Amino acid sequence: MAGGLEDSNQQQGGGIVTYECIRCGTKTTSEELRTLPELKCICGFRIFRKVRPPIAKRVKAV
Repeated sequence: MAGGLEDSNQQQGGGIVTYECIRCGTKTTSEELRTLPELKCICGFRIFRKVRPPIAKRVKAV
């Protein structure tokens, strides 16, 4: 499952993506998840969220 997510990002020129475990908060990269046989955190949980950069987007008021 992680392979599909990261493949689409690399095709768009994204590079390495960081994911965070929902339960324990451990951060792993897409490269680390690719080497594992299962998409699973060290705590055993299987749900990750994609870590977003802390850049706030500004939208011009109309």
